[in-house]
Amino acid sequence: MTQITLDPELAGRLSHLLQTVELCDSSGRVLGRFVPATGSSQWEPIGPDVSEEELDRREQSDERRYSTAQVLARLESL
Repeated sequence: MTQITLDPELAGRLSHLLQTVELCDSSGRVLGRFVPATGSSQWEPIGPDVSEEELDRREQSDERRYSTAQVLARLESL
């Protein structure tokens, strides 16, 4: 991930935020979103830490897969 160091003024303004905000340029064009590292936000973006190569390997794997219906049927039989 690329990091951008903010000037003290902007960092101070962002440090008090509790919710996600859009960052815009002077013309109003949205440049991105800022999600506070801490705060009351109930939802935070997450992503898998799995590489494309690993996803491809899993797709090609001979491991047995089960449908939702098969899993539910198994659980009900216990």
